[in-house]
Amino acid sequence: MKTFLLIIRWTVGLLFIFSGLVKANDPLGLSYKMQEFFEVWNMHFLNDYTLVFALVMNVFEIVAGVAVIIGWRMKLFSWLLLLLIIFFTFLTGYALFSGKIKTCGCFGDCLPLTPAQSFGKDIFLLVLILILFFAANKIKSAVKPAGAMVLLLLATVGTSYGQYYVLQHLPFVDCLPYKKGNDLLEQMKTPANAIPDSFSIVFTYKRQGKQLEFDQANFPADFDSTYEYVDRKDKLVRKGNGLTAKITDFSLQTISGVDTTAAVLATPGKYLLLLVKDFDHTQAWLSGFDKVKEAAAQKNLPILVVTADADKAQSVLPGLSILKCDATVLKTAARVTPTYVMMQAATVLSKTSYVDAEKLLQQIKTQ
Repeated sequence: MKTFLLIIRWTVGLLFIFSGLVKANDPLGLSYKMQEFFEVWNMHFLNDYTLVFALVMNVFEIVAGVAVIIGWRMKLFSWLLLLLIIFFTFLTGYALFSGKIKTCGCFGDCLPLTPAQSFGKDIFLLVLILILFFAANKIKSAVKPAGAMVLLLLATVGTSYGQYYVLQHLPFVDCLPYKKGNDLLEQMKTPANAIPDSFSIVFTYKRQGKQLEFDQANFPADFDSTYEYVDRKDKLVRKGNGLTAKITDFSLQTISGVDTTAAVLATPGKYLLLLVKDFDHTQAWLSGFDKVKEAAAQKNLPILVVTADADKAQSVLPGLSILKCDATVLKTAARVTPTYVMMQAATVLSKTSYVDAEKLLQQIKTQ
């Protein structure tokens, strides 16, 4: 029994530590996923707190994983883990059975799981945690209290610092389609073996006090003005295989609204994209940008400003080429605002946070 419980503790502990580390690599990604749930549930008032929720959750997962492995205060942590896994199981079950959430974000963007896989994982963990919960009194700590406190403190401080670092300098590991080395045009292509979902448009009309439903291929033979329109909806006829392009919504437009995505990604030679979702805190990066702009001019390196706030960009950065892009796309492509992206045609050569502008200057000087 002791060996059996030890195996379960290590399994549960390592899974929680791994989950926490993967999400701590990109806490903003987790916060955006939380916002997706809150949007579906019409709980918009919580959107401003999702980053705090994400930061705390990631720290707790890693600390709880360490505590379970060493067997420290198992009555407390088995209760906390049981409550957490019940909550996670609810989320993944909702994503699976409602169909409104495509992925739950359990392991972040680095290891995307389908709703079914996420739900299955949580059911598995729920069973293991229930075993630990009922056997908590039999589990003794493998480490003395002082040692346990040191380990948990190190886990807390290490995870907290790591998350602070990536919020300033970009994730340690970029798992998104805009990462270094990717060809954006290739990422925008639909896989050759992709099978899309097939839908049928179903109309609802009222006639003589009765509601009738029919699709676009089966209108009643006597259809006329006596049919009163009520509603229309898309009905899934055939489920596709889920394969889609990695990038589906990347679009660059000029100030006048002309789509220039293809032209920009076909630019010969190297150029620099400055991705700026908004201009709320320009004092933090404008001085560094002036140095980058000067170095780029000396090397004849074009700079294109890509933003969701083109009007503000024109006033803050006059004389530069401004391109409009959706704010959601920019949140995906650049976890830090602003982010410099060195490009060669459609290929991402590097991504640099404004905090690391000095590194970018060195890169520009070697061009």
